[in-house]
Amino acid sequence: MNMYDLMIIGGGPAGYVAAERAGHNGLSVVLFEKKALGGVCLNEGCIPTKTMLYSAKMYENALHGDKYGIYGDNIHFDYGKILARKNKTVRKLVAGVASKMKSNQVTVVNGDAMIQKKTSAGIEITCNGETYTGTNLLVCTGSEAFIPPIPGLEQVSDIILTNREILDLKELPASLVIIGGGVIGMEFASFYNSLGSKVTIVEMLPEILGGIDSELSAMLRDIYTKKGIEFNLQAKVVKVEGNTVTFEKDGQTSTVEGEKILVSVGRKAVTKGFGLENLAVELDRGGIKTDEKMRTNVPNVYAAGDVTGFSLLAHTAMREGEVVVNNLSGREDRMRYNAIPGVVYTNPEVATVGETEESATAKGIAFKVAKLPMAYAGRFVAENEGGTGICKVLIGEKYGEVLGVHMLGNPGSEIIYGACIAIEQEMTLSEMQEVVFPHPTVSEIFKETLFAF
Repeated sequence: MNMYDLMIIGGGPAGYVAAERAGHNGLSVVLFEKKALGGVCLNEGCIPTKTMLYSAKMYENALHGDKYGIYGDNIHFDYGKILARKNKTVRKLVAGVASKMKSNQVTVVNGDAMIQKKTSAGIEITCNGETYTGTNLLVCTGSEAFIPPIPGLEQVSDIILTNREILDLKELPASLVIIGGGVIGMEFASFYNSLGSKVTIVEMLPEILGGIDSELSAMLRDIYTKKGIEFNLQAKVVKVEGNTVTFEKDGQTSTVEGEKILVSVGRKAVTKGFGLENLAVELDRGGIKTDEKMRTNVPNVYAAGDVTGFSLLAHTAMREGEVVVNNLSGREDRMRYNAIPGVVYTNPEVATVGETEESATAKGIAFKVAKLPMAYAGRFVAENEGGTGICKVLIGEKYGEVLGVHMLGNPGSEIIYGACIAIEQEMTLSEMQEVVFPHPTVSEIFKETLFAF
């Protein structure tokens, strides 16, 4: 029988980061993964989509190079090469995760892990006919695409796709209908729109990118409307037949057709199929219920990542895994969600962290807000000819602390971490105003906005 300090089910961002940290701290670790290391994020989500989106951005830049005095003939793309590069990138990074596991003495077991029971000796898991026992268990089984109970969406097909299937399309679809205008839907919309597909989005809510600052969402929608994407908001899909999506809006029934149909209405935690019920772990709203140390109701059993059903982001998952390992290693730590960044990798990007005007108002938090066009940063003007964008900062009325920062414009994803630090460290407006930013950079828009109060 194999005995470990920590057993981890799921080799995604939560699982592999926890395994790496635990191994580095001297704990004996076994990591079970039934598919490929890296989980959905690395194999079917974050990394492949960003690789493809970068190709689309390069193509767009080449097409419009004349704005910068750069000209080229016969500018075109090779869809097959875009996919091949995506696959190559994924393979390289999966190998990198495997290397990290090996260098930190983590035992990786490929197969379907099944929780059997908890005894005085520890928690028992079987996999590939072997029994493993551990003092602690960390569940990181992630999430899967949610398929709503709409007639015609009972299962994926050659036409109806989720984020997994669409990544392996061999040919560019002439038209694509996306059910759901959230982050995943908008990123795929951006990619296929850039390459020339006719894209239509059907969204049930009043605005795309629910939960993100509504002003930025509306601005991004306007940008993509001008690029040719058709948006149907407050539209409820009632059925799908073949290539036709039927939806209701304002009491009227309409249809839209697409060569392919992408279902992107959210994700659900994976809590079945690996024996979780044998430990009587408590669930909450479809995910595993945890406290601020990622502990479940069962002693020595933890959960991190999408399986908690709370903040379905890879970087949240990584941090949650770290919290578990830190506490197991003797370092007091707790999970905090007030400074979790969110990025939409469209072109332009959306990057956001902290409270929005809507969330702060709903919580009764008194705040003041300032916003500036991204063009107030000289570097942005130099590198984004004809581009638009905005930076918005929320400051608490009572203490003057940074509550939230929201950006629309490239490269917001590479800047937002500074705002995360400000919120995490409870920095005030006056303290942030004294920080020196490099010039000329787009990041200066953050400081410029701080002086707009």
